[in-house]
Order: sequence, then structure tokens, then C-alpha cells
Amino acid sequence: MEITDALDLLKEKGYKYTGKREKMVRLFSEKRRYLSAKEVLLDMQEEYPNLSFDTIYRNLTLFEELGLLETTEFKGEKQYRFSCGSTHHHHHLICTKCRKTISFEMCPMNVIFGSPKDFMITGHKFEIYGYCSDCMEAGV
Repeated sequence: MEITDALDLLKEKGYKYTGKREKMVRLFSEKRRYLSAKEVLLDMQEEYPNLSFDTIYRNLTLFEELGLLETTEFKGEKQYRFSCGSTHHHHHLICTKCRKTISFEMCPMNVIFGSPKDFMITGHKFEIYGYCSDCMEAGV
């Protein structure tokens, strides 16, 4: 997803345009990895020193509901990343050091289950954790 697409979607859905929302969208677009709410707050407090966790969580929840952000749980904490914007089915490899994500097209569910008898799968989540090449080169 592109920054302008995300901001246009907010406007289209009737949400007020604010500098804080734009900064959050830009932050996720630039980082291209999973971020915790605390990381978002710390980054934004430079420009918005009185920003609260409530504001961060409200906007993260809104962005997730609108499909701007994808979420996962990592080490017991909810993490957010800018949506791939992809319309086709795919999964992610997630670096446990830097939290960079890499999309991959193969779906292991097809290999594991095929088409289960007497059950229709309507969705699933599959993530693989490890180290990206940059973190391996840096000596994890």
C-alpha cells in the first residue's frame, strides 16, 4: 500500500485528516516492518510530546479495521505493520531480530491439508520466524 492510498482511504471513510495520522502512516510506510505501539509512540513523541498511548491505540485499531495495517503477536505483544496491499493469498517470513517481513507466495496449508473432508477453510494465518540475510551478515 502507498501513503497516498492510505490517506485517501481515511478521507473516503469519513475520518478527519490530521498530522498525527499522516505521521503514523508515513512511519509504517518508511519502516516496512512490524512495530509495537510503544515504538510508534516513542517515534511520534519527538514531534508530538504530549501524545498519549490512548491516541496511538485508537489510531492503530482504526488503521487495522480499515486494512491499512496488518497485525501479529510477537513475544506476547501485538505488533503492527503497513499492509502489503496485496489482493492475492500469501504469507510472511518475519525476522526475529529486526522484524522485517518478506512475503512468500507458497501456501503450506495446501500441502498440509489439501481439501479437508467435511470442513471448509475460510481463513488461516501462517508466519515463519527466523533471521533475514542482513541480520545474519551482521552476526545475529
